[in-house]
Amino acid sequence: MADIVAPAARPANTHFSSGPCSKRPGWSLEALADAPLGRSHRAKVGKTKLKQAIDLTREILNVPADYRIGIVPASDTGAVEMALWSLLGERGVDMLAWESFGAGWVTDVVKQLKLQDVRKFEAAYGELPDLSAVDFDRDVVFTWNGTTSGVRVPNADFIPADRKGLTICDATSAAFAQNLDFAKLDVVTFSWQKVLGGEGGHGMLILSPRAVARLESYTPAWPLPKIFRMTKGGKLIEGIFTGETINTPSMLCVEDYIDALLWAKSIGGLEGLMARADANAKVIADFVAANDWIANLARDPATASNTSVCLTIVDKDVLALDADAQAAFAKGIVNLLDKQDVAYDIGAYRDAPSGLRIWAGATIETADMEALMPWLAWAYQTQKATLSKAAA
Repeated sequence: MADIVAPAARPANTHFSSGPCSKRPGWSLEALADAPLGRSHRAKVGKTKLKQAIDLTREILNVPADYRIGIVPASDTGAVEMALWSLLGERGVDMLAWESFGAGWVTDVVKQLKLQDVRKFEAAYGELPDLSAVDFDRDVVFTWNGTTSGVRVPNADFIPADRKGLTICDATSAAFAQNLDFAKLDVVTFSWQKVLGGEGGHGMLILSPRAVARLESYTPAWPLPKIFRMTKGGKLIEGIFTGETINTPSMLCVEDYIDALLWAKSIGGLEGLMARADANAKVIADFVAANDWIANLARDPATASNTSVCLTIVDKDVLALDADAQAAFAKGIVNLLDKQDVAYDIGAYRDAPSGLRIWAGATIETADMEALMPWLAWAYQTQKATLSKAAA
């Protein structure tokens, strides 16, 4: 082990967590000095800030003018739950799941809403289900990018333009890094703390005119709590989508989101954001191609995420171990990098196969990703030497 030399260069930013994610380059608390702290979010200054956040979201994501955008409680989870509880039940639903969050939405629909006409399309970590088997005359719920598997849909070509059902898309680790085709999406949700590195606790809910029509024409059979209600007297509560939030938002978090959006605009908007994420993901892909001990969990490169990149250890000696020992090997790599203050929070998600998960989104500098790769090799070699010593 003494012969394994640690790399000389270190990432300047060591925050590679997949949520909450790294702040934008150059971020500081001083950037939030204009936050109207201690003021009502219903005062003119508060409403102006909330409207600015909505307008910048529309501009950068290229959201169509007739789609509503709302800031809602409880992060992406709250936004998805609002959609599920408010919209489903009018017709049958096809649920797509290929990682833990998609599986969670299946559980909510089957066990909590107790819908009877539900079809499940599930796939193992690393794969997508058969998208061609989905019936879009039914409602369809899916994640665009599986945060815990690193597998995404490559595009929206599998969704027909003349669908009769609604498409409800959890896009929390895709928005601002992947090109969402809003013409094919009726509900889009995400949170601030993913690609733009905002603070947690607030969700975004984007509704197409078709989704609004469903809200105004259909009343679910179950009661809705206040924070889920988007209609009154059979009409959409338009204020929710102009900055009149259902409950009290953190104006400090709102200011932070605006700061991230303005940064995104300064680097070229969506195209600039996607280019940065793609460049970071390529660094990891090139490293994987050059090292036979590690592989991308996504089996098809066309479905590999450019944000939550999930990696698995495929060293034959490690694969010969039992599952617990394999997990311990991967965790050892994570712990070594943490102790060296090189990379934090890059272990695989708790429900996913053991391995690594490295955030490659736009707030990561490519130079930092490049600096991390030799450290991955060092940590692997160190762990392998420990394994060999134990087997001797």
